[in-house]
Formats: sequence, structure tokens, C-alpha cells
Amino acid sequence: MNDAISQQDPVKMAGGQQSVLFVCLGNICRSPIAEAIFRKLVTDRGITSKWMVDSAGVIDFNVGNSPDSRALSCLRQHDTETAHKARQVAKNDFLTFDYMLCMDESNLRDLKKMAAKVQNFKSEIKLLGSFDPQNHLIIQDPYYGTEADFEEVYEQCLRCCTAFLETTT
Repeated sequence: MNDAISQQDPVKMAGGQQSVLFVCLGNICRSPIAEAIFRKLVTDRGITSKWMVDSAGVIDFNVGNSPDSRALSCLRQHDTETAHKARQVAKNDFLTFDYMLCMDESNLRDLKKMAAKVQNFKSEIKLLGSFDPQNHLIIQDPYYGTEADFEEVYEQCLRCCTAFLETTT
């Protein structure tokens, strides 16, 4: 079971803690980058106790793997670390997380299809790019690209996560 979920404190949740799950296809590129950025943002602002943050993929292909080495390298270049291990979106996520922010329209369709099978789900499912002040709605998968593509994902996720945090706190 995911540590972020299993260690959830119902008292904290009732006390105003918010939760966000970042989602991409395999949970080794875009969503762990977004998760690491968001964790750093809430840490730098001293509000880690107010947020439960995680990431997952819509497929199970990479479960248990570390993020792509290029994603880790990109994060390190921005003084951001992660110990994340890939996992797949689970039914319980729809009942646990306030927000499920995904990277592209395919992820969005997959999440909505999964959510339709969960009774009384509470998650607000949106594209992370919907928060981009530069209006780039889709965060492209850099997996088959170069280090420059990972940097572009980082910059877009930083803009989006910053704007998302500002609208929710």
C-alpha cells in the first residue's frame, strides 16, 4: 500500500489538509517531476502539513521503478530530489485525493473512465496544464525525447504547480 495513503491521518484531513495526485501514463517522467516540484513548493513555503502529495500512472508497466534517469537528472539540476517509486492509480485514490491532475487528454480520458467505476469518488480530475499561465494545456511526454524535452516538462510543471498552489491555498 502507498505510504502516503496508509499514513494518512483522518484528524489532519478533517483539519483542512488537501491532497493532490499527479498522473501520467507510466509514472516515471512527467508525474514524478510534478510531484517533486509540488513537494518542494510546499516545503519551501512551510506548508507540508497542509498537503498530501503523490503521483501515479494509469498503466502498471513501471510499478516499483524509480523515475527515468533523465527526469532525476533534470530534477537534480534544479536542486529537487525524489525517492518516488512508480505505482498505478488505484480505486482508493479516487476516494482519497481532492485533486487528480494529469498531463494529457489520454490520461484524462483514462482517469474519467476509472472514476466512473468508483462510487462516490471525491477527486476533481483535471489537466495540470489547465493551470499554466502560458496556456499550454498539454504536458508532452518526454520519454522518447531528449534532455531538453525533460527540461521543458520541468518548466511547464513548475509554472502549473505554482499556479495550482496559489489557487488552492
